[in-house]
Amino acid sequence: MARILVVEDEEPVRDFVRRALELDGHATLGAGDGGEGLDRLQAEAGAVDLLLTDIRMPVMDGIALALAAARDFPSMPILLMTGYADQRERARNLESLVRDVLVKPFTLAHLRQVVAQIVAKG
Repeated sequence: MARILVVEDEEPVRDFVRRALELDGHATLGAGDGGEGLDRLQAEAGAVDLLLTDIRMPVMDGIALALAAARDFPSMPILLMTGYADQRERARNLESLVRDVLVKPFTLAHLRQVVAQIVAKG
């Protein structure tokens, strides 16, 4: 299965997403903001199969993280998530870098389906 980095500033959401993905056999890493997420990616030398990140976070938001990750690890798929309409609009400009945007609240089934599709495409 895949190694997935989940970057989310709300710990209960981050833990829920990680547990759900681990039930499908994925190995997960976690980070609480974009800066920490970028540090994890660099520490792992990009050995991550999917970056799943919230857009709205302190320190470094998910858009800045996606841009940095795409620059440093261009073959790594990126999946964004957000509950804010204005943030979804910002993500539209990243269509060439981002595979999809999950809209919060999302169901566990939808999360698992989208991640499975992205992982299957490689």
